[in-house]
Amino acid sequence: MNTTYSALFGLKHNPFLSSVPTEALHVTQQLEMFCWRLERLVADGGFALITGDVGHGKSCALRIADSRLSKMRDVTVGVVSHPQCRVTDFYRQMGDIFGVTLAPSNRWGSFRSLREKWQAHIDSSFQRPVLLIDEAQEMQPVVLNELRILSQAKFDQHNVLTVCFAGDQRLPDKLQTPELMPLATRIKCRLTLDYSTAPQLRDALIHSLQAAGAPHLMTSGLIDTMCERAAGNMRVLFNLAADLLDQAAKQERAQLDEALFLEVFNVPRTGPRRQSAKGSPKISTPQVQR
Repeated sequence: MNTTYSALFGLKHNPFLSSVPTEALHVTQQLEMFCWRLERLVADGGFALITGDVGHGKSCALRIADSRLSKMRDVTVGVVSHPQCRVTDFYRQMGDIFGVTLAPSNRWGSFRSLREKWQAHIDSSFQRPVLLIDEAQEMQPVVLNELRILSQAKFDQHNVLTVCFAGDQRLPDKLQTPELMPLATRIKCRLTLDYSTAPQLRDALIHSLQAAGAPHLMTSGLIDTMCERAAGNMRVLFNLAADLLDQAAKQERAQLDEALFLEVFNVPRTGPRRQSAKGSPKISTPQVQR
């Protein structure tokens, strides 16, 4: 983190960046319940799904799930970094993730080697290996089906893998196609992230400030104003906060307040709201003055 922020604001880390430590992320009751169910899914194997629009916290939820699962005894967690790949590259990734020497040109040999590796892990620990896939809406249907068949054994009676997908709204739409319906019906655990209310945004922002060691960095009035302007989107909220923090550091202000918000985003202090051609209020996105 920039040492200026630490000296001026007393921050342990910048609470508004995506690089915030996992332990500092805000865990809602809904996310807590999902992680609890996912931890228990590992014993039996199967599929889990995190979905939501852009900016609602899917990747953060996956980070928290990864942290929780990695702390479980005898649980091996792998992460797919290239979901757009074809089947041959998918097997190359699986070999790298789980430490198995595979020949992607020999799909049957690769299939068998992975299954044997996972079954050996189950026999020794009674826990299924876990595969986490972010941006799963980018996966090709043929790869999704390959993964479904790869994870099943004994006529679908036995699962040798636990898989958690995370993706935007294109993913559930894709899973409703006839080609992928067999996978959709096997998803046992779901987390749907929707637009946040102002109190939910406020809770997340206050938690982030407290975790960063600066609970009084923002005034209560500023927090309320930002939560109203964020349009229910967590990413928008934290992007606004990051811009304000940069400007406050530039001006060497020790605290962020509503006056700074009005100045930075050029929000008129008085005057009626502009009307669109149809007579409804026209909403404009705040612009940062650099």
